[in-house]
Amino acid sequence: MAEGVKLAIVGATGAVGQEMLKVLEERRLKIKELLCLADPREAGTKVKFAGDELTVRAADDKAFKWADVAMFAVGTDVSRQLIPQAVKNNCVAIDNSYAFRLEKDVPLVVPEVNPEDVKWHQGIIANPNCSTIIMVVAINPIHQAAGLKRVIVSTYQAVSGAGKAGLDELDQHINAHMNGLEPKMNVFQHPIAFNLIPHIDVFVDENYTREEMKMVWETQKIMHAPQLRIAATAVRVPVYRSHSEAINLETEKPLSVAEAREILSRAPGVVIQDDPQNNSYPMPLYSSHRDEVFVGRIRRDISTGNGLIIWVAADQIRKGAATNAVQIAQLITEKNLY
Repeated sequence: MAEGVKLAIVGATGAVGQEMLKVLEERRLKIKELLCLADPREAGTKVKFAGDELTVRAADDKAFKWADVAMFAVGTDVSRQLIPQAVKNNCVAIDNSYAFRLEKDVPLVVPEVNPEDVKWHQGIIANPNCSTIIMVVAINPIHQAAGLKRVIVSTYQAVSGAGKAGLDELDQHINAHMNGLEPKMNVFQHPIAFNLIPHIDVFVDENYTREEMKMVWETQKIMHAPQLRIAATAVRVPVYRSHSEAINLETEKPLSVAEAREILSRAPGVVIQDDPQNNSYPMPLYSSHRDEVFVGRIRRDISTGNGLIIWVAADQIRKGAATNAVQIAQLITEKNLY
């Protein structure tokens, strides 16, 4: 491996960890050494990277003494346990879980939106919720041009957002439906095949789910817009991969559809797919395994004065998780912030 950063991936055997390895290889981050870590029960497992076969080690403080940067693709409880060990050993943690996202001294970063925030990290940089990442890449350019007053978003979230278990459960429910059997619910609250479930994560205040409130709290923090009014409805759909979102925007200043399309066409990380007369618009099937956020169905909100409606789709495993984390790693290594 080339001269560069000593990098660890914690959770390297999971879906997001595996995707991180792919993205690292594609983006050619300068890596001096790469260490793959996971639960002690998975120590000894082999993973592939850049033509090599790497042996997975148990995650422990010795590994963090060695690493400059560690990307965490694990659950909240594990992040809370391990990340303080990384910070104690001067290893910068890029965390994909919810554990530290709303802490005041932890930057919550989407490189297309607030890359400058990495400069004030104190050892931890948080990766936002997948649906939040997808939305802010699409709406921040409009906010910068015309100022956002209000955002109403409905998400259509793929089962892979619940990990491999979610994918397996969709398969099991499809097979059960086709063979006249009763589906078994282990991941989702109801059968997911041929169904929609307006319930992701637990219910909190005023019968919003925590998934919905993540989009509110995290968007306000990322965009430095604490007064921005946001309401979300998060829905699980029987799609394997890539989330979609219908987003209604109310702006401070008037902005025409043509102006919005031009602004978004120049926005980093955005691909315009907006030719409805020829059946061209973003769809999860075609945004899967891509890093861009696809935006289309750009139209005026006929119910209000300064309103726009857009439809977006993006791969939540890549841009919504792995790719965003790798982009953060690129930022801190390029700026020597570790």
